Amino acid sequence: MTTPPPSEAPIAVMHGVSKVFDSGDGVHDIDLAINRGTIFGFVGPSGSGKTTTVRLLTSILEPTKGTVEVLGERPSEFRSETRRRIGYMPQRSVLYPNLSVWENLRFSASLYGMSRSRTDLEEVLEFVELAGDRHKRVSQISGGMQRRLSLAAALVHDPELIFLDEPTAGIDPVLRRKLWDHFEALRDSGHTLFVTTQYVGEAAYCDYVGVLADGRLLLVDTPEGLRNAAFGGEVLDVEFARLPSGSDVDEIGILVGATSSDIVGPRLVRFVVEDVSEILPRLGTWAGERPDIVTGFEQYLPPFDDVFVQVIERHRSSADPLPRTEVARV
Repeated sequence: MTTPPPSEAPIAVMHGVSKVFDSGDGVHDIDLAINRGTIFGFVGPSGSGKTTTVRLLTSILEPTKGTVEVLGERPSEFRSETRRRIGYMPQRSVLYPNLSVWENLRFSASLYGMSRSRTDLEEVLEFVELAGDRHKRVSQISGGMQRRLSLAAALVHDPELIFLDEPTAGIDPVLRRKLWDHFEALRDSGHTLFVTTQYVGEAAYCDYVGVLADGRLLLVDTPEGLRNAAFGGEVLDVEFARLPSGSDVDEIGILVGATSSDIVGPRLVRFVVEDVSEILPRLGTWAGERPDIVTGFEQYLPPFDDVFVQVIERHRSSADPLPRTEVARV
């Protein structure tokens, strides 16, 4: 595992970490480092080990083997000052249904030994757009509003590092996008966020993404790097003027330096190449001289659902292992 320069020391590090339960489930041999001031997305299906990883990073669980360090300390040795630098929004609500929104927020602040002013608490509620609902009991507000209140409770002490476990689970797409707007605002103000999610498309909102499956960390990369790693490069769509022959496909494949090709429509062929932007001028000149062969071409950005499926399939195929990027770097 490479180590960032001292000025870029990661805020959290896992080295060779496993946590195995009696059932045999758990996480295995995780190497990971998270840089400050980033959104790190942890993507994987239900039961893949996302929550276990969060609990290892927040001192709720002890690893079976390996080392964990967060904010320069082992979680099992966190000082009270260190705990106050961490925010945690669990997957399941820990709100008190018979208390009001305001009372829940004040109680959360008291857990950190904080006596934040009324203005400070109002700012937190404004941030999650609940200021107008402060007097409502939690049992009287919607599930989406409860998720936003849980986020406010995790932010009430202005933590440096924030763990959000499935924060958008079970809420509608509009609110989901709004929550990500909040996360991006937190990142832009200097906070670091570790966000777990089952919604693969949310990878696009992250600075770095870790893909977890079967308790193993398969890949860590930027969203664009994740696409390239999944498909072996960038993807180029070429539309032919007629049904292409094998020699047509081979000729263009050689021209663009394709590593693979796939017919995805009657006249559409998808090529995997190293760099689409470098190829386009050359392909444009070639196609302009042969309008009877090629009518159009453009870069194709696979949706992250397809990227995720490809990553998992390659992981489960021993014949085509994925490259590993172990340290998230800015």
